[in-house]
Amino acid sequence: MTALPTIFNQLVSILSADRVLTAPEDLIPYSFDGTATLSQRPAAVVFVQNTSEISQILRWANETHTPIIARGSGTGLAGGSVPSPGAVVLCLGRLDKVLELDRRNLTILVEPGVTTQTIFDQADQAGLLYPPDPGSMKISTIGGNVSCNSGGLRGLKYGVTKDYVMGFEMVLPSGEVVWIGNKCVKDVAGYSLREVFIGSEGTLGIFTKILLRLLPKPAAKRTLLAVYAKMEQAAETVSAIIAHPIIPCTLEFLDRTTLNCVEDYAKVGLPRDAEAILLMETDGHPAVVAEEAEIMAQLARKQGALDVRMAGTIEESQRLATARRSAFSALARVAPTTILEDVTVPRSELAGMVAFIQEIAKRHNLRIGIFGHMGDGNLHPTFLTNEKDEAEMHRVEQAFAEIVTETVRRGGTITGEHGVGLAKKKFLPESVGGLNVEIMRNLKRLFDPNLILNPGKMFDC
Repeated sequence: MTALPTIFNQLVSILSADRVLTAPEDLIPYSFDGTATLSQRPAAVVFVQNTSEISQILRWANETHTPIIARGSGTGLAGGSVPSPGAVVLCLGRLDKVLELDRRNLTILVEPGVTTQTIFDQADQAGLLYPPDPGSMKISTIGGNVSCNSGGLRGLKYGVTKDYVMGFEMVLPSGEVVWIGNKCVKDVAGYSLREVFIGSEGTLGIFTKILLRLLPKPAAKRTLLAVYAKMEQAAETVSAIIAHPIIPCTLEFLDRTTLNCVEDYAKVGLPRDAEAILLMETDGHPAVVAEEAEIMAQLARKQGALDVRMAGTIEESQRLATARRSAFSALARVAPTTILEDVTVPRSELAGMVAFIQEIAKRHNLRIGIFGHMGDGNLHPTFLTNEKDEAEMHRVEQAFAEIVTETVRRGGTITGEHGVGLAKKKFLPESVGGLNVEIMRNLKRLFDPNLILNPGKMFDC
């Protein structure tokens, strides 16, 4: 490993002294991301401004065998941007330009440091829609979204990030620059390399430009909130809605623990004695939206909803949506350490999986809030704990391992949108199988033979 003074001098020759940090106090903020309990101080932090600088740094990293960790806003929840020992953190936040919004082709070209909210706002101002909406969209960057294949509240109807990536410019670990994809709606020439790099969590290359697909903005939207005495009734409502068939843009739920924390935090008028609430949203043509909203309300009541509230104004819709979007912030106020997890099961397994998590919480004497995307089976069991309490943290680890095993047993997966990173790498073989992991290792070795890009994430080579 190159000594720190040498790293500093060579990086300054590529960039400039004011864009290279090596002082210990400057490195501390880059030693962790949004994942609780994981941290590692890097050897240096650099701020790049263009593709050429990234290419030069990766060529140098190959020569010196220095690990490089790409970083956006650091909002990841699986340890994906936590540095490796001796690593240089490469910050992409200054590549934050919207380069083009093409209305004729319904695309937007952006740099990786642009926030998801900015992309949504730019599209919205043009009467268009960028659907992926992770809970951290106000601060998360699109480079990280693509790297982790992020989802969001609208995933049931609109899909996840990969469904909107039409192309990208990327710097490979060798320092070579490649463009993959184009503006064509149909493009089936050769292997689908986009699918290889999307979701690769910074282990195969660094995105420098990203071309995204946009949609026409829905003309209308209606928001409903249903209240239940049993989680099973909320799950049955979701099944009934989809079987009708209606595909809402949002079907979100909060359990009792979460909704009470949200009410303490946001004060949106949630019923504190409910076992679960279901936030439902439909969008599209005004006549269709009105009809679907009424049918959804009827189905909710038929499945035992104690109350169904339909927003009458945009402001009320926004207040109801706040109940879900503020869930993590609300839970984070309750205990010193908040560990937000991410597992996904088939919709038919949702109610049983929630009951299992609640039983796990009692058995291990833990407080776990549960919320998530009920429409696509994505659950976020959130541990409210204290990382300084070693005995309790041991119970948290045991509880989550049991949750993962049960998730896989029910035909689910260990992550629906947060990624694998460091936090879940030990569970990857159990989730996808040993042969699939070996194929991933082979791809990593092919693109990155010196293992410089985000080494140790997802799996060990």
